Amino acid sequence: MQVLDILFRDITVVPMSSMSGSQGFFKGSVGVSGKKIAYVGESKPLEAKRVIDGRGKVLIPGLYNCHSHSTMVLLRGYAGDKPLQEWLFDYIIPAEQAMPPEGAYRGAILAIAEMVASGTIAFSDMYFNVEDIARAVDETGVKANITNAMTGFGIDFKKDRSYTQTLAVHKNFASLSHGRIKAEAGIHGEYTSDPHAWHQCLDFAHEHGLRMHLHLSETKREHEECKARHNMTPAQVFEKHGVFGVPTTAAHCVWAEEQDLDIFLDKKVNVVHNPISNLKLASGFAPVSRMLSKGVNVALGTDGASSNNSLDLFEEIKIGSILQKNATGDPRAIPALQALRLATSNGAICQGRENESGRIEEGLDADLAVLDFNNERQTGSLDPLSNIAYSCTGRDVWLTMCQGKVLYEGGEFKTIDIEKAVREAEALVASPLWKRKLG
Repeated sequence: MQVLDILFRDITVVPMSSMSGSQGFFKGSVGVSGKKIAYVGESKPLEAKRVIDGRGKVLIPGLYNCHSHSTMVLLRGYAGDKPLQEWLFDYIIPAEQAMPPEGAYRGAILAIAEMVASGTIAFSDMYFNVEDIARAVDETGVKANITNAMTGFGIDFKKDRSYTQTLAVHKNFASLSHGRIKAEAGIHGEYTSDPHAWHQCLDFAHEHGLRMHLHLSETKREHEECKARHNMTPAQVFEKHGVFGVPTTAAHCVWAEEQDLDIFLDKKVNVVHNPISNLKLASGFAPVSRMLSKGVNVALGTDGASSNNSLDLFEEIKIGSILQKNATGDPRAIPALQALRLATSNGAICQGRENESGRIEEGLDADLAVLDFNNERQTGSLDPLSNIAYSCTGRDVWLTMCQGKVLYEGGEFKTIDIEKAVREAEALVASPLWKRKLG
């Protein structure tokens, strides 16, 4: 008999696969060998180097945060309670331009720590100095799709940092990270760039086989001003210029119209719902129920910590579901299992990882999270799915594993010196020059 590296025994399993059954979960065992899931079932393999007692615990696929700006943890709490346009252009962009060079790396390390401690094993990041972010991803053992999204009008794309930095990540990290790191082409948004640059960015994506990541219809102002300029919605403009000709992640889509949803379905655009960030900025929320009913793939994201203040995806799972129940007047909208699917298997599809992760199945990567229900918030659970969707937070995560490597367990980070990460981030935020720039 094969000797497993780790066996989760007598644990409640939420596989997000055909093994879910009518309940969506079962009591059984899951074995890990190397980087892969080697056993899933109700019987108990006899031999393993380490056996984890799963009583009172729940095993789920690791979570996917499909739209983030990781380094913005260094701007958490800055310029809060302001409309998006003022927040972004008057505060955030100037602060980012003044950020010390080491900020991207230090911020990414701290963000990854927050994510793995709350069950996230993969994130899609849009920022600058992305080689430093890729280095943080490589060191910590998580997965990430990374882009430096292009902004500007009349630019020569191949001389822009979006091109040079994204290409560097593609060449220097994609092959070295055993598939954990993927570079993506990126367009910040319709309102911050022009078709001339889009076509160059699209050519870049085609040439290197990259996916695309962009913002779309995040605010009513953005959406309506695009219609005034082009007599088309942002989605229609991007479709006209062929942007959706490569696999695309479209973040927000709050003001997407019915014809936009048809474009998303036809072009297989992945929509990322960021409910808390959108609500905090009073931008609204995406029509997710309509998207899902049409067959559009929808995943979840936190956006940056300066517009959300948290990178805990369990908050997005709960709020994202409850929003749709109220928007539709139907408590059956986005039920618990589907709410979790948005953060797991749908997220894997969004990142182009559906054949490697997002479900608990034999042969897939061992990307897993264990929730501990032995506490005052979860004891007496009659339906673990309901608890996961509506009462769990990142505090309930006991273990996070990516490609079979334990990254976090019982409050201890296995790949991050958390004291050093916090100390260095605090020093950077407190540096006199940056504090002066932040006002």
